[in-house]
Amino acid sequence: MEPVTHFLTGACLGRAGFNRSTALATATMALAAEAPDLDIIGQFHGRVFGFAHHRGFTHSFLGLPIVCAVVVLFMYGIWRLRGRKTRSGTPPRWGLLFLYAYIAGLSHILLDFTNNYGVRPFWPFWEKWYSWDIVFIVEPVLLVVLFAGLLVPEFFALISDEIGGKRKRLKGRVGAVLALVAVSAVWGIRDYEHRRAVAALNSLTYEKAEATRVSAYPYPVNPFRWYGVAETQNFFAQTMVDTFATEVDPDGKMRIRYKPEETPVTLAAKKSELGRVYLDWAQYPITESESIESPAGFVVSLRDLRYDYPERAGAASLSARVRLDSNLRVTGQMFGFRSRWGQPSDEK
Repeated sequence: MEPVTHFLTGACLGRAGFNRSTALATATMALAAEAPDLDIIGQFHGRVFGFAHHRGFTHSFLGLPIVCAVVVLFMYGIWRLRGRKTRSGTPPRWGLLFLYAYIAGLSHILLDFTNNYGVRPFWPFWEKWYSWDIVFIVEPVLLVVLFAGLLVPEFFALISDEIGGKRKRLKGRVGAVLALVAVSAVWGIRDYEHRRAVAALNSLTYEKAEATRVSAYPYPVNPFRWYGVAETQNFFAQTMVDTFATEVDPDGKMRIRYKPEETPVTLAAKKSELGRVYLDWAQYPITESESIESPAGFVVSLRDLRYDYPERAGAASLSARVRLDSNLRVTGQMFGFRSRWGQPSDEK
């Protein structure tokens, strides 16, 4: 998920009751809920390197304690800079804050699991990607719910102050709990509709061919609209699914993409460092190769059809390209539409 959802989830977790047992709990959990995305610093070593390590160590059960330790050390530094003072007047319980940070970090892994990019929680022992595919990476409904869970109690607290009511020292618990319950309800609804979309895709034949596997991927806001991909022996079918009407391809715009023939060029690209990493992550990879004159050789594009939404031109941002010379040696690698060619030796 995008960062704001992670921060808000951590803040709601803190407000839901964890802040009643130690000072700095809400701030610590808000930071820890986003901290696994510190792996973005890998982008400074090149986009290929960043892609290979994204949602790896920092998003794993094993690496998360180190991330949480960094967060707690950061909060300790802030506490010292503030003269060892807290709003409640009581000192923080650092061991408990580390535990709460780990819980908030787990919420990050869970939220990332709900979208269709996936996570590798058992890294490095098991590098399999897992994804629930039920929530879009930016989900306005979740943002509204989480913001409301934090801001509505503040609004009522201001009203209470204006009329002279007694202000609670720790406020907002009910709002935070209700927000987290609402998030779980959204997941439940989307999971139900996702299962219906997958079942509808499984019930069809495509150009008289049986599907070997199917997947349904979410759109924001609307839980009844899904982008479906079905794989057969010879081609992929891309279509829309309307679970409200239980209808596949309601607009009659299903797209058939035949699997390209494997060639020495595409095989060489798939054996490159980027090719191996990309194919390990991709669910429905498809390759396209073209000859180039300067420098003489080939460019092979790799694309994952799960991001090839019919109306979204930005899908190429998660594509990869491998450049080969005429002897099929890798001379460049590129991840993302706007990135630059990186030399193989620079991306290891």
